[in-house]
Amino acid sequence: MADLTKTRGTPDGTRELARELADAVRGEVSLAAGDRALMTMDASNYRRVPRAVVAPRDAEDVAAALRVCREHGVPVVPRGGGTSIAGQATGVGVVLDFTRHLRRIVSLDAEAGTAVVQPGVVLDDLRAAAGAHGLTFGPDPSTHSRCTLGGMIGNNSCGSHSVAWGTTADSVRALEVLTYGGERLRAGRGAAALDALPQRLRDGVRALVNGDLALLRTGYPELPRRISGYALDALLPEKGTDLARALTGSEGTLGVLTEATVALVRPPAAKVLAVLGYADESAAAEAAHTLLPYRPLTVEGMAADLVGDATGLPKGGAWLFVEMGGGTPAEALARAEELCRGAGAATTDHTVVTDPARQRALWRVREDAAGTATRMPDGSEAWPGWEDCAVPPERLGAYLRDFRALLAQHGLRGTPYGHFGDGCIHVRIDFDLLTAPGIRRFREFSHDLGDLVVAHGGSLSGEHGDGQARAELLPKMYGGELVGLFERFKDLWDPAGGLNPGMLVRPDRMDENLRFAPLPRKPVDVEFGYPHDSGDFSAAVRRCVGVAKCRNSAPSTSAVMCPSFRATGEEQHSTRGRARLLHEMLAGEVITDGWRSEEVRDALDLCLSCKGCRSDCPVGVDMATYKAEFLHHHYAGRLRPAAHYSMGRLPRWLRAAAPVAPLLNALARTPLAGAGKRLGGIAPQRAIPELATEPFVRWWSKRMAPKGPGRPDGATRSAGPTGAAGAPERPALLLWPDTFTNYLAPEVGRAAVHVLEAAGLDVRLPEAGRRRASLCCGLTYVSTGQLDQARAVMRRTVDALDPLLADGTPLTVLEPSCAAALRTDLPELLSDDPRAARVAASVRTFAQTLEEQAPAWEPPRVDRPAVGQTHCHQHAVLGEAAEQRLRARAGLDGGLSGGCCGLAGNFGFERGHYDVSVACAEEQLLPSVRGAAPGTEVLADGFSCRTQIDQLTGRRARHLAEVLAEGMAAEAARGTDGSLPEGPSAEEPPPRP
Repeated sequence: MADLTKTRGTPDGTRELARELADAVRGEVSLAAGDRALMTMDASNYRRVPRAVVAPRDAEDVAAALRVCREHGVPVVPRGGGTSIAGQATGVGVVLDFTRHLRRIVSLDAEAGTAVVQPGVVLDDLRAAAGAHGLTFGPDPSTHSRCTLGGMIGNNSCGSHSVAWGTTADSVRALEVLTYGGERLRAGRGAAALDALPQRLRDGVRALVNGDLALLRTGYPELPRRISGYALDALLPEKGTDLARALTGSEGTLGVLTEATVALVRPPAAKVLAVLGYADESAAAEAAHTLLPYRPLTVEGMAADLVGDATGLPKGGAWLFVEMGGGTPAEALARAEELCRGAGAATTDHTVVTDPARQRALWRVREDAAGTATRMPDGSEAWPGWEDCAVPPERLGAYLRDFRALLAQHGLRGTPYGHFGDGCIHVRIDFDLLTAPGIRRFREFSHDLGDLVVAHGGSLSGEHGDGQARAELLPKMYGGELVGLFERFKDLWDPAGGLNPGMLVRPDRMDENLRFAPLPRKPVDVEFGYPHDSGDFSAAVRRCVGVAKCRNSAPSTSAVMCPSFRATGEEQHSTRGRARLLHEMLAGEVITDGWRSEEVRDALDLCLSCKGCRSDCPVGVDMATYKAEFLHHHYAGRLRPAAHYSMGRLPRWLRAAAPVAPLLNALARTPLAGAGKRLGGIAPQRAIPELATEPFVRWWSKRMAPKGPGRPDGATRSAGPTGAAGAPERPALLLWPDTFTNYLAPEVGRAAVHVLEAAGLDVRLPEAGRRRASLCCGLTYVSTGQLDQARAVMRRTVDALDPLLADGTPLTVLEPSCAAALRTDLPELLSDDPRAARVAASVRTFAQTLEEQAPAWEPPRVDRPAVGQTHCHQHAVLGEAAEQRLRARAGLDGGLSGGCCGLAGNFGFERGHYDVSVACAEEQLLPSVRGAAPGTEVLADGFSCRTQIDQLTGRRARHLAEVLAEGMAAEAARGTDGSLPEGPSAEEPPPRP
């Protein structure tokens, strides 16, 4: 968090407030535009700009911050992970960020089944600690990897297991709270807990309850997901006078939580997932409540318009995900089968999933829905606002039919899904929140839908709270008299109105403070085409809705995003944080320097351009592209960092260095290398990779010279293993001589040629000569934001390649980062050139080429375990399914590491990035390599990944092509039928490590 010296754009009088806060608290205090910009939004449609951000270290800091704010008359907003969907985690005063320091599990009593936690504890961290004792925390919203216990208590969160374990309120035992007025109290259960309150509060609560017993007993609908308003009925004597429950779900409007005692549950030892198919959404909704007598752990519903091409689902147009538990796998399976039989003729089909990996894959579809639902099938935007209303489960089918009709009446579309067993529906709707007519329709629809929910006996909020999104409509649900009681309760606890004003009582209107209001109304002039956002950079930035999957701090073997956040733990280094800063840059209110913003530049500096968010973010935020766009404008007409000249223009330097490679390799081992690294902006800890003394294209040219002249079509080709006269035509491919393979790792290119030709393929290269020598995918120019030069390089590439690929010839690219650049950056930067899209469509990886062009070819059996790194660009853009299948056929057992190697092209070489680069590698890659048994193959198709492994472990990693070429040579030496063919591919044995 920034210090107080960075105060550009702060409101008048705030510096004095910040100085007093800094004197009073031991945690960080910031007025910096970047820090405030990060807190302007949550995962809702709303935006409010805070005056300052405080990260308290303990409860004493919280008390001190409240005292200073109280003296200045400044409101306070407590904030956890910032994933609230109704706007309640945004505020105009001082935001208390609990995620930085107050994230400790104070104690865990396995015997009593309780834990004491601070408000910033991430739910998955608590679940992991409890899991060591066979316990868990029951409520589990889909944001469990980043939401905090404080936020869950503030919103009374639920999750998919609520049919078994209820809401957060059901798990809260006691709360340590500070009021805005400075009172400390412990809110627990029973009359004794009420007696322990300060007298003002004790007397006031009793008077409020005793004075309106009838209203409290009759004014609340009975349903499992009634989250809206204050739970004042929990204070009734017959309900145990449960003050902790009454404060849970109060959205930070009554007190600031500093510690909570929560109950843990013991989940069943075994779980089985039954997926029931139904003809349509209504049929699934009608059936959901009939499954509750089987005591399921979950009853989650989704329809076909949300799941897309998800595999593993039974036949149907909608599905219920029903998890059943048991003491043993057999018992859980038997209970699941019993449920499927009981579901009977209402289903179209069903499947029972016992494999944990398949269960996780299916649950990921559900957990990502909060993000994927923000895009309609045609790519148009959809937004929260009516994210989680709930009705009695038995009325869900009827409600959904009426809901769909109301959408049609207003000309809107939405994709409902959610907790069907509890009658709670999530939905994102294609509101137009950018124009006055669209906002009017949003408001009119909201009022009509509020009436509909109430008519069905429901709750305006069934999980995420009311916030600003629905609090205005609370009189529809509760009536004016009970809402007046809410106001009295608020005034009792917070007479100064200093805690999260504008929420729950006396709320701001639902159409005020919309996050899109300050954005430019016309498209911003940009370089990339942004084809998925109609060329509009603002729309691209709007993709981030704040669900914060990028804030997952746990490494994943199936995901990359977001390595820099996991390395630093800083919001500004998450994909969401960077998107927030870009949003505020476009808004121009907090960040006022536009493309010249230092705040945005600093946040993007640690973006590895791994492209992980392009695939792992549920809404497809593409921060690598946004970073390149920003750097292009930021440095326009200005001196760039040295690394942009050295690393960003690497193809140019490598081409010039090739004739003197031996001399430069020798110099790299002398003290002169240090001076060169300083001059080039390269980290001093980094060794300079050795240059190839014979680049790949030179080897190819020498190899082809005796075989005949270049083809008139602009490519050179080999005779290949079946090139005899009269032999059938072999499938042709164009092998891309990327910069890294050509100048730094030619052994990969040579090995690939041997393998591809042995598979019966006609390998070609773009014709040698001066024009070919300038061909490049443009990757290094793009990653450093030198987009004018990238475009010029790409134009030359398209000019040369398009004629060679016109007949459908695949373009085989050995380096994943270059393949990704040709597949995505090329058509998006040359969006005005249809040839670029054709070239991009032709791109194939080494494994994809073999699978498509030589499906009958059998690779050599290597039969050894493998570790290594899946290149992040491969994961995000190209996919690794073909590589996995090829490795399996070759007997290379074991999965490669997820995440990012941390070198990431120029990133890990740049001065100032070394520590983060190593931290990323230490997350998964390096431990797997160090822990590998002797004889394990270390695989990495990316040059950066191989370099990182070599420099940090001393182990040589190899491209899959090298391993297969070696295997072919070994089979030939043994005299098997995998011998190398006659012809050019037999001229030189493949290199060995």
